[in-house]
Amino acid sequence: MQDLGALDPITASTNRFVATVVSLTDAQVAGETLVPPWTRGHVITHVARATDSICRLLAWARTGVETPQYASMDARAAEIEAGARRPVADLVADVRDTAARFEKAVRTLPSAAWHTEVRMRTGELRTPATLILARLRELEIHHADLDAGYGFSDIPVDAARWIIDDIVEALARRPETPALRLETTDTGLVHALGVDGPTVRGRQADILAWLSGRSPGTALTASGADEVPAAPFWI
Repeated sequence: MQDLGALDPITASTNRFVATVVSLTDAQVAGETLVPPWTRGHVITHVARATDSICRLLAWARTGVETPQYASMDARAAEIEAGARRPVADLVADVRDTAARFEKAVRTLPSAAWHTEVRMRTGELRTPATLILARLRELEIHHADLDAGYGFSDIPVDAARWIIDDIVEALARRPETPALRLETTDTGLVHALGVDGPTVRGRQADILAWLSGRSPGTALTASGADEVPAAPFWI
């Protein structure tokens, strides 16, 4: 029997995300985010559609029938655009409904399916155990993207650490990733990509904001380079 304890932080993250969406007005849904040109409506819709996409991958693991995460990148973009201008009530219902489908898909996954590898849109292979944690990454980073009172400093320490670990693993698989060392000054997290690269230091929240491409790294310091470099592309 698979330990479903990983669902606890995802449920808590979902509840925080929903609470922020509920607090928005219809006018605020059209507001700017940390990922322009997307509005808050785009980000919220993306979170819901990304949850559906993870459910499709879980169906692949359950049935053994290959089911792409998205039909195509054009279809993915069209779905997000189509849902971005809905009223808050519709967005909240969408996020809640997809979250419920995700939890049911995880809780009903047969034991054998937990060892099945499925392919994400990036080509990365994951088993359900790590796939479901990708939802935690989606929720936390995109919650901060809303720029609606929840920032990278609000992400729980353990969740932020796992997300950094996950991004670094993705970077390590890319041969074009430049050498880089990361050191968090508040949690002791250290990662090294390659050798002889610059060292970027700062609070874990600031490292995550920079590494995910949401910040230029003004709160960070760098040694071995004249300035904090641009974060390497990871997804």
